[in-house]
Amino acid sequence: MAILGLRDSAAGDWDHFRAIQYTGLARYAILRVVTNLVLGLMVCQLFAGFIPWWHLAGWLAMLSGALYFPTIVYRQSGMVNHDHVSRRSVLQLVAATSLIAFVWVIPILAFTPQAGPLELATVWTIVAALVVGGTLLLNALPLGAVLFNLVLMAASIVAFARVGDIVTIGAIVCFSILLALSGFENARAFLMFKLSEVGLAEKDEVVSLLLREFEEGDADWLWQIDASRRIVAASARFAFAAGYEAKDIEGMPLTQLIAGKHWESGNLPPSLHILSDKLTKRESFSNLVVKVVGTERTCWWSLSASPRYDENGRFIGFRGVGSDVTESRESAEKIARLARFDTLTGLPNRLQLTEALDRALKECEQWNTRCGFLMIDLDRFKSVNDTLGHLVGDRLLAQVSLRLRSLMGKDEMCGRLGGDEFAVVMRDTGDGMRISELAARIIDVVSRPYEVDQHTLFIGASIGSAHGLRDGRTVEMLMRSADLALYRSKDEGGGRHNVYEPKLHSHAEERRVMEMALRKALEKDEFTLAYQPVVDAESESLVGFEALIRWHNAEFGHVSPAKFIPLAEDARLVVPIGNWVLHRACQQAVLWPEHIRLAVNVSAEQLYEPDFVETVVEALSETGLAPQRLELEVTESVFLREGSRAGETLDQILALGVGLSLDDFGTGYSALGYLSKTRFTTIKVDRSFVQGAARGLPESIAIIRAVVAMADSLGMATTAEGAETEHEVHVIRNLGCKKIQGYFYGRPMGAEDVQALFSEYRAAVFG
Repeated sequence: MAILGLRDSAAGDWDHFRAIQYTGLARYAILRVVTNLVLGLMVCQLFAGFIPWWHLAGWLAMLSGALYFPTIVYRQSGMVNHDHVSRRSVLQLVAATSLIAFVWVIPILAFTPQAGPLELATVWTIVAALVVGGTLLLNALPLGAVLFNLVLMAASIVAFARVGDIVTIGAIVCFSILLALSGFENARAFLMFKLSEVGLAEKDEVVSLLLREFEEGDADWLWQIDASRRIVAASARFAFAAGYEAKDIEGMPLTQLIAGKHWESGNLPPSLHILSDKLTKRESFSNLVVKVVGTERTCWWSLSASPRYDENGRFIGFRGVGSDVTESRESAEKIARLARFDTLTGLPNRLQLTEALDRALKECEQWNTRCGFLMIDLDRFKSVNDTLGHLVGDRLLAQVSLRLRSLMGKDEMCGRLGGDEFAVVMRDTGDGMRISELAARIIDVVSRPYEVDQHTLFIGASIGSAHGLRDGRTVEMLMRSADLALYRSKDEGGGRHNVYEPKLHSHAEERRVMEMALRKALEKDEFTLAYQPVVDAESESLVGFEALIRWHNAEFGHVSPAKFIPLAEDARLVVPIGNWVLHRACQQAVLWPEHIRLAVNVSAEQLYEPDFVETVVEALSETGLAPQRLELEVTESVFLREGSRAGETLDQILALGVGLSLDDFGTGYSALGYLSKTRFTTIKVDRSFVQGAARGLPESIAIIRAVVAMADSLGMATTAEGAETEHEVHVIRNLGCKKIQGYFYGRPMGAEDVQALFSEYRAAVFG
């Protein structure tokens, strides 16, 4: 009923709907008038021989007036260019339309009785055409079309009833019903069509507004190309992202804009090939990241688009959105690089090395080849790092990485595992000679001098290597095998390359078992002390002993200190073992003559213990040994760590009256600096200089003379270590050393032998 205009539905703005419904009435107004007038003239011609002409002229004038009346109503009701139409206006227009129908009733009822059956049939045909046309042209006014149909069909039924034509009357009734139903459905469809049309227009307007806001207020932009891939309707933001004015890129191929300077050379990035393939296949794509080579910088765009077609289904190009993702892309690349590359050296990190090794092992399985893995550890790097600081150490590592990188070929990857450890993955090593050759070159190149911040530094490299798949079929097994080989190289003094051998696993197991035994050695009282004599260089009289630790285990027998002390350092057992040595040595030395001094070696780990001074005080107080009889021997390594704790601790020890001896003097980097900070009692000359001086080496002689002169000027004594022959003793004495220690005067002896020595001495003196 709302569509007919008889009443308004509670849902919806029907004033607005009617305005939409009747906007099309004016379009066909002239056609309706012309049709009615033409049909009216045909009726006048039909009845010209039966009806007086002035009757026909009058009727035609009435028809013209009735046709003009709806136009007046239409304009006065405000239907033209108006958003809302009232129901009253619609009913007025229906009445005007009905008036036209009543004018057409006159020829049907008044003219046909004066003519014959043929004229009646002709008039019915004209009326039927008029009704059908009215139904079609009045789809915007369904109530008017229904009344127009009803009036004319009713008149036709009356006319045929006069002549008794029942069949035609039945046909007219059926025709009327079908026409009314189709007219109603036509009106409904017309309204739906108009509503859809208006909705689309509103959506287009909303989309246009949104796109305008999107362009003006967002970082993204719109882009569009035609069927030939040329840019059309370039937006200002799109042009700005490309670094051009909008007019400059209008008509430019999109791929050319993106390729930039590489367009002519054809050296296009892979991302542009993917984009071109999508455009060629006319496929939609989303968030496709492409590399854009601009005039001033290279950036990255994320593009999304869909193909466009016209109403005939013809392809007309692409339209989409884009955004500059350079910042996020660079951040992602930086994160990815941080995850796979070492930040200090720029070399591949452990993750990338293990991935490369895994690929190499898979290639070996596939092609029955060999690969190699080398683990590299820098010798003496810790001393440099701790002596000169981490900044110098980092710069040294950077120089090492450059040297290693220069040695790599296309089938080799060098990376940093961490700290001062590096590794090399080698693909297809053949018979394995390439591994040995590369290892030799690495040791040679890495061992050359470095200049870092005006320091000339010397380090070395130890290497362990393993073959895949022979020494391991997985990454973990192969790395473990190379690590065992590296340990052997370090154990042999460094600067060497060792290839993995199966027996190294047994050595590693032995080391593990030995470490477990070492942890229980103190509980089982397996440690003993040996004492090596120290004599006066001039009088050759005994002045003291150096305490040296020995370990005897039921399973391993007598274990060399060179073997178990590094193991104790790795197992962090040096501090408890060192404290035991200090207490036991003081306990035994208190039994010696009062002029005999005791020297005890102290490790850097002990010295850096917060309670080390209290440990020394406790050892002296418990044993009753005079502080002046104790001398603690330290090496330059105690100063290698950053901070001032070592110097402060040594000053506190000196304040107790305990002497300090600097061992292995001259073998480090900054010994003179240590002497200026700490008042050492004794400087010990390393045995390497003693042996060199005995062979007449000028460098060794000059060093010993310089050390003696410096010690004399600072009020310090000098002790030469490792004197094994009379000639060495003679040379040392002539160079001015005050004390001598070595096999020439006695090998390390047990506490019982020392006591026996003093007993013999007393017997000889007081005998």
